[in-house]
Amino acid sequence: MTEQDILNLISEDKWMMNILRIAEKLDLPDWVIGAGFVRNKVWDYLHGYNKPQVDTADIDLVYYNLNGNDQKEDEKLSEKLKKETGFEWEVVNEAYAHRWNNLPPYKSTEDALFQWPETVTAIGVKLENEELKLVAPYGIDDLANLIVRPSPKFTDINKFKERVRQKRWLEKWPKLKIALWVKLISNRDVMGRRDKKCLVR
Repeated sequence: MTEQDILNLISEDKWMMNILRIAEKLDLPDWVIGAGFVRNKVWDYLHGYNKPQVDTADIDLVYYNLNGNDQKEDEKLSEKLKKETGFEWEVVNEAYAHRWNNLPPYKSTEDALFQWPETVTAIGVKLENEELKLVAPYGIDDLANLIVRPSPKFTDINKFKERVRQKRWLEKWPKLKIALWVKLISNRDVMGRRDKKCLVR
């Protein structure tokens, strides 16, 4: 699977394209929709699932504007989009989001994506004049190979394992393989049972 293959998948999905057009009309600088929006679409495809819309808890729309909204204003915008579309949105200006993790200020949306928990989560897409653009600071290899691993800058491994459990990724997409950079996560550590694949990377 190539980057263009992913863009083709998105372009052929009417629901995703509709969401992207709604986001584009907001005219937010340096924006993408990321996390489960792209990740779960690819996982569905690689598992042979055919769903009417992406299986994601919300639509993560992030942008970067030093003079833009604060968190309260973004929450109001998220609620407005929810009322208009019937879907949960989480709109975040990455110009302030670094404070949540006690990190130095981000320089751009892509810089913020580097801090997201998993390499496959740190992938976003945007639409400009009907042209799709993918933003993937860690590349797409893990996504294309169904590998879930914490991003190099996300060092809280216990939190990573808890995210895997809470989101039930291995139940929804059983072909996924859980990996760390230097150490094996045992099957029992991840899911409390032994029927899932884990890799050393």
